[in-house]
Amino acid sequence: MKPSDIADTVLEATVVPSFSRIGPLLRSGLDHWTSTDEYRLDGRVIVITGATSGLGLVATRAWLEAGATVEIVARNPGKAAATVEQLQSEIAGAAVAATIAETADLDGLRNAAAALCARHDRIDVLVHNAGALDPSHAYAANGIEQTIASQVVGPFLLSALLYEPLIAAAPGRILWVSSGGMYTEPLSVDQLTIGPDEYRGTVAYARAKRAQVTLSEMMAERVDRSALVVHAMHPGWALTPGVERSLPTFRRVMAPLLRTAEQGADTLVWLAADDDQPLATTGGFWLDRRIRSLHKIKATRVADTPAERARLWEWVVAASGTDFPPQG
Repeated sequence: MKPSDIADTVLEATVVPSFSRIGPLLRSGLDHWTSTDEYRLDGRVIVITGATSGLGLVATRAWLEAGATVEIVARNPGKAAATVEQLQSEIAGAAVAATIAETADLDGLRNAAAALCARHDRIDVLVHNAGALDPSHAYAANGIEQTIASQVVGPFLLSALLYEPLIAAAPGRILWVSSGGMYTEPLSVDQLTIGPDEYRGTVAYARAKRAQVTLSEMMAERVDRSALVVHAMHPGWALTPGVERSLPTFRRVMAPLLRTAEQGADTLVWLAADDDQPLATTGGFWLDRRIRSLHKIKATRVADTPAERARLWEWVVAASGTDFPPQG
């Protein structure tokens, strides 16, 4: 094992330094990271949900500066228009546009996908980044709890709807932005459908993120890597508007150690831009440009069974109304 591998293993085992700003500061030197400023993405098309603030906005800016065309899928027309205007004013010649859709609204996603497919024969990268931590229980229009509908069911459907332009890029990429919070929750299909009396926002969010990572791995198993790679990542603990709004106590206590939004978004930007490591494998769960374990505690490891994975797949196929890859 190389010294850099040993150092990274020790860092990952400690959790707090790994997830904090210490992680990228050390690892970027240990692994001799190529700066994301050095990548060129001219001619490539990236579709991203949740790009009007935080990590999504930072990543979108980086891809535009590298020459990519970026399609933002956003639920708020005003914020979407303001983000497009902001980016076009910051970056000369920025090829950025917005399509309006809520990721929990399946009919809205179908309309958005149709519009995107009409504009682009090929989509190089699809990024599932939208994902708020909702403090209060709510049902989406499809009758599924809002967090699960918007962060699990909707993204699964959008992946299927954009499958053809993604494989036209050969290899296309699907990237899920998860959270280190998923380490605290086991895979449980039954717990994805809890009612308002049992609801806790942080728990529902962590369960959704666990489901995302599991689905990412399962989707990767169903598609040839030469046509499409599927990865998930988590940004560590980054200071974003979402964290400030949803976790104010955590933000206050951890403020000196929180990553910048740029540090949090680095691996996402890199997974979409680099043509080496991200394409050499599929189904990975990444932090700081390295694949990480899906489990840190025994309880989540023993719950992650083939039977429960099969239940998750059956459930999301039924909830979304599509398989992946789509049939027919």
